[in-house]
Parts: sequence; C-alpha cells; structure tokens
Amino acid sequence: MHLADILLALFLSLVLFVSLLSNLLVLICFVYSTDLRKQVPGMFLVNLSFCNLLLTVLNMPSTLLGILRGQQPFGDCVCRALGFLETFLTANAMLSMAALSIDKWIAVVFPLSYASKMRYKDAVLMVGYSWVHSLAFPLAALFLSWFEYSSPYASCTLHVRDEAEKRRFTVFTIIFHASSFMLSLLILCFTYLKVLKVARFHCKRIDIITMQTLVLLVDIHPSVRQRCITEQKRRRQRATKKISIFIGSFVVCFAPYIITRLVELLPTMKINYYWGIASKCLTYSKAATDPFVYSLLRQQYRKVLLNIINRILKRDLYPSSGYNSSLDTENDYCLHRAP
Repeated sequence: MHLADILLALFLSLVLFVSLLSNLLVLICFVYSTDLRKQVPGMFLVNLSFCNLLLTVLNMPSTLLGILRGQQPFGDCVCRALGFLETFLTANAMLSMAALSIDKWIAVVFPLSYASKMRYKDAVLMVGYSWVHSLAFPLAALFLSWFEYSSPYASCTLHVRDEAEKRRFTVFTIIFHASSFMLSLLILCFTYLKVLKVARFHCKRIDIITMQTLVLLVDIHPSVRQRCITEQKRRRQRATKKISIFIGSFVVCFAPYIITRLVELLPTMKINYYWGIASKCLTYSKAATDPFVYSLLRQQYRKVLLNIINRILKRDLYPSSGYNSSLDTENDYCLHRAP
C-alpha cells in the first residue's frame, strides 16, 4: 500500500468512528427525552441520523476494505445491495437536511403560524416523501443492473461498463443528482437566506435599542459601553456564521463527489484513483458532522446527554430546563436575545 492509501484509510476510519458514536448519541437522546420526541424537527433529525448510521455501519466498512485490498471486497449480490443502500441513504439524508431547513424557515419567518403550518403529521408526510423519492432511483438502477464495483471510488455504486447503456445511464445520473443534490441545495439556499434576512432585521432592531440606551446613559462606564458594542458585532456575526455552516458543510462535503460523478460521464474523462476515493470519503464525512451541526451542540441535547451520564453514574439529577419549544430558535438568530 502507498502512503496515500494509508492516509485515506486512516481518515475513513476516523470518520466511521465519529459518525457511529455521534449518530448513536442523537438517537439515544431522542429515545431518552420526551421533550425531543414531541418536537416536530425531531422527526427529520431522527430520519437523518438513521440514514447516517446505516451508511456508517454498512457502506463505510465496505469502502474501507476496498481501499485496503485494492479490489471488490464482496460478491456481486452483496455489492449490488450495498450500492442500492448507499444511493438511497445519501439521497434521503440530503432531503432530510432540506426538510430541516424548511422547518427552520417556517419557525423563524412565520413564528405565529408555525403550529398550524408545521404539524407532526406534516413532518411525517415530508419524511414519507423523502423515502419514496430516494427509493425511486436506486430501484430503477437495480432493475437495470447499474450497480457495480467502481475502482476509482473503491466502493459499490452506480456504475456501467456496457457502452450501449452509457447514454441512458448519463441521463439517469443527471436527473438523479439534479433531483437530490441540486434540489436540496436550492431549498437550503432559499430557506436559510430568508432566515438570515429575518435575523439581520432583528439584530438591527436590537442594535438601535442598544444605541438609544447608551445615548441616554451618558455617564455609563467606557468599559460597559465597549462591551455593548462588542456584543452587537457578535450578534450580527452569529447568524451569518450558522447559516454558512449549514450551507457550507453541505456544499463542501457533497459537491466534489457530485461534480466528479458528472464529469466522469464525459467519454474522454478518467477519474484519478486517489481523487475519486477522497471525494467519496468527503461525502462520508457529512454523516460524521451532521449530528454536531444539527443536534449535539444545541443546549437541549447537551442537557439530555448530561442527564443520561448522571443517571449512568447514579448522580443526583437536577431539574431539567423548562425550555421546550418546537420552534427551536434558542438564541439562533438574535430573535430572543436581549442586548
């Protein structure tokens, strides 16, 4: 094995470990906490973590073996099953992120009508649609026998060797990525930019109130005045930073692989072995980062984890916070934060 193979294998092993642990923690929190189960976004988060967990347990080890052995690790039947699962789970995860952005958009832009616009049964319907949508393409590919082991990606995935099938496969691949990656990206950009617009409006309003207060309190100590101004800057940057993480992580992790798969369709293009595997590992890394981006770094999930640890260690449990809002704005976009 070359050094590049060893580094890619180590990176994928790290991604596998982090993804397995973090997604399990999200599901454990959901099972443990009644408050989390009552919240509408919990449906999307559970679906996302479930897809990521299956991808971690079934597909990542297969790709890791492909890197280590330099060849197809399993038989053709198992390979087709793994390719089917990866195509379905990846598309489903993308649509789950789009559903989470829609939920956030409704919660922030239409807070007064959120309860009527985003009910629990609406979330179930959205998750059901993501499953149907995500299953349609791999089922068609399975029927057409378009799942094979691809050496440039060291994994079982959508792949065709027969030249007679190239044209149909090209059309299929373009439609698949347009209806999964591009559709999800457009939804993410539209919804989160709308959320950012509302966030900036509220931050600006809070800043005006703060400046008016500072003008009235002419004798305020300079250090206090400076802290207020500094907090204004942090408040303005917080919303932009979070939106950038939501959209940026999606693009950085998925775009290189999607672009590579589209470029691969050109008749004269051959994908470099190490670049193909690196782009595949990058898509897997999204499964490891999603729990932190959407769940584990939030205060409510941290409190649930702390309660679980206290119960395991048989410590005295303190009363949990009264915070239980399905809108989940929790200081997110300066909507509930005082200056």
